[in-house]
Amino acid sequence: MYAVIASGGKQYKVQAGETLRVEKIVGEVGQPITFDQVLLVGEGENLRVGQPLVADARVQARIVEQDRARKILVFKYKRRKRYRRKLGHRQPYTAVRIDAIEA
Repeated sequence: MYAVIASGGKQYKVQAGETLRVEKIVGEVGQPITFDQVLLVGEGENLRVGQPLVADARVQARIVEQDRARKILVFKYKRRKRYRRKLGHRQPYTAVRIDAIEA
């Protein structure tokens, strides 16, 4: 069974047992969380598509890690004007393990 959930302005296809990184969710490591915004649930030939959400569908997950991603460099430059700006950014994320899909 798989589902498509919405979290942090993005959509993720998830299955039970897999781990994925989503935008930062407030919580401690080991704490259970529930994704209520389920857009699609599928199992074999059966497919339920929500308009926009599937009624009575939830995805149970558990927080595995709270961390920040690798640093990206933002470099602004204008030629012949002696203008240079170097900036780094690390995006925070939450790693969650999908425990169950309830449809």
